[in-house]
Amino acid sequence: MSDVYIIGLSMIRFNKYPDKDVRGMAHEVIYQSLEDAGLGKEALQAAFFANTFWGMFSNQHSIRGQVVLRSMGIGAIPVTNVENACAGASTALHLAYTGVRAGMYDVALAVGSEKITDPDKMKSLSAYATCMDVENFGDQLKMMEKANELFQVDVPEGQTPPGEGRSIFMDAYAMGARWHMNKFGSTQHQLATICAKNHFHGSLNPMAQYQIDMSVDDVMADKPIAYPLTRAMCAPVGDGAAAAIVCSESYLKKLTNARPVKIRASVHGSGADRDFDGEDIGERLVKQAYDMAGVGPSDISLAELHDATAYGELHQTEAMGFCPMGGGGPYAETGATKLGGKQPVNTSGGLECRGHPIGASGLAQIYELGLQLRGDAGNRQVEGARLGLAENGGGNIGVEEAAMCIHILEKV
Repeated sequence: MSDVYIIGLSMIRFNKYPDKDVRGMAHEVIYQSLEDAGLGKEALQAAFFANTFWGMFSNQHSIRGQVVLRSMGIGAIPVTNVENACAGASTALHLAYTGVRAGMYDVALAVGSEKITDPDKMKSLSAYATCMDVENFGDQLKMMEKANELFQVDVPEGQTPPGEGRSIFMDAYAMGARWHMNKFGSTQHQLATICAKNHFHGSLNPMAQYQIDMSVDDVMADKPIAYPLTRAMCAPVGDGAAAAIVCSESYLKKLTNARPVKIRASVHGSGADRDFDGEDIGERLVKQAYDMAGVGPSDISLAELHDATAYGELHQTEAMGFCPMGGGGPYAETGATKLGGKQPVNTSGGLECRGHPIGASGLAQIYELGLQLRGDAGNRQVEGARLGLAENGGGNIGVEEAAMCIHILEKV
């Protein structure tokens, strides 16, 4: 099997774009990634296109990738449409990686494009609920209510019922945070520390949707969403696209000006039925990723973790093995996950600040790691970056993600 390399990377700044659409944003990043790789579009042998909500907002329910590519003059090649909620783009990369590694293709494109903003704000927010088990949605709400009764955490007055004026995922993350507070004694202040760190990182990233530095006190004082989460701790609604081009080792040898990044591991898996104290999907999959890459958590120079809320990052630092279970809050308070620290996390600003257009987020993580490993991250460059890890979760069934991909990339 061939080693697989990323040779083209691109993204547009995530933001609210009333005048952009899924197709146009995808075209932008595909052309940019081809330019970054030094290739023409005729070099592409396969494409994997990630999107979740195009059908819901614009009635394009099928052949989405073919519509995007044919309208820019790319036809005949196999195009696979990928829908895996928030993990769609990383799944597209995993499939491109798999095809090249198996020898099916020498060059493949992974692209994710998503438009979520809409004049009807509630339509945008309600879209997120389709990333759960819709037919059994009532059971999910009952589970959240029961969990809130079990996790004895004092919740301030004024919290609105689940899903009112926000994505239902904020309630799912708040449930996880309250479980963590009950079991391990983590605090809202620790979540604010994580969030403030990400706002600092985001202030250094011209591709971030939010580029405003915030202090811990600023985060704590922001509008309450679902306790213990405040607005600053939650990823915003937004639009955007990102892409990556991967190739085989034999094809790489033919290129003269490539700036490759090696994919050391690519793992894809699904959640399982479990209780709150069972083995987490991230714990399970990262063991496979470390085994595939032949490394351990201490070897990772930096990571992009799926922080749809600050609790997501706290939990994933534990699941990835960067600190013991229950230690995510204190670990963040040491400064280890901030630029200049032992193991910087979400140098892009994370989903909280870079933004989270569902079908594009996983490849935006890869874009950030690629910049870092190429040494192109500017004033947020991690010194000596050699290995980067990206963890991207998607959807929710029960108490964990429905899907997840983990990638480990290496500087060449």
